[in-house]
Amino acid sequence: MTELSHLAAVRESYDTVAAAYVTRVLAPAQLDPLSRAMLAAFAELVQKASLGPVADLGRGPGRVTAYLAELGLSAFGIDLSPKMIGLARHAYPSLRFDVGSMTALDLPDDELGGILAFFSTHHTPPEHLPVVFTEFHRTLAPGGYLMLGGHIGDDEHLRHTQAYGGHPVSYESYFLSLDRIAELLGQADLIVTARLRQEPGNRAKRPHAYLLARKPE
Repeated sequence: MTELSHLAAVRESYDTVAAAYVTRVLAPAQLDPLSRAMLAAFAELVQKASLGPVADLGRGPGRVTAYLAELGLSAFGIDLSPKMIGLARHAYPSLRFDVGSMTALDLPDDELGGILAFFSTHHTPPEHLPVVFTEFHRTLAPGGYLMLGGHIGDDEHLRHTQAYGGHPVSYESYFLSLDRIAELLGQADLIVTARLRQEPGNRAKRPHAYLLARKPE
């Protein structure tokens, strides 16, 4: 099967910017208090349910995966970019990192106690999000948790040519409304239990949000 064009663009672009990304993106401990609180709440819910490991999807250089491990979770990271995975494996050799796509996760059904998609779904065209969310549902154990965080907007579509210090990229970004994302999750039988919207401020140039959802038991 031919790879979807947006996946190829994301892989090639993040391979190009991988080294610059590490120097320009905040570490989890440097995030604002609400973002850290949402990660901590997600970790507590997954630990209490004790249903399996956590897949940290679209994980880049591994910092968030390591942060989840510090919070007490059995976590591993998956990213489309081999260079990002190489950086993650070098920085955190005790943790597992795999090259893969959230459109077709190489994981058994009902395997995961949690999935974190932290600012990693906005390069997916909206028409392909149902495939991604169906994979989330398939791989989560009944009762498992999903936390999705990312930029939101009013169905905005941006085409990028440069990023992270002027490096050439070819990916696109899609910023959907919070309600639309929740609707798509619901269509995949992932029940939203909490949502948090943050307005632009400090380093954030656009609104972003976090949603907690759960696969029915």
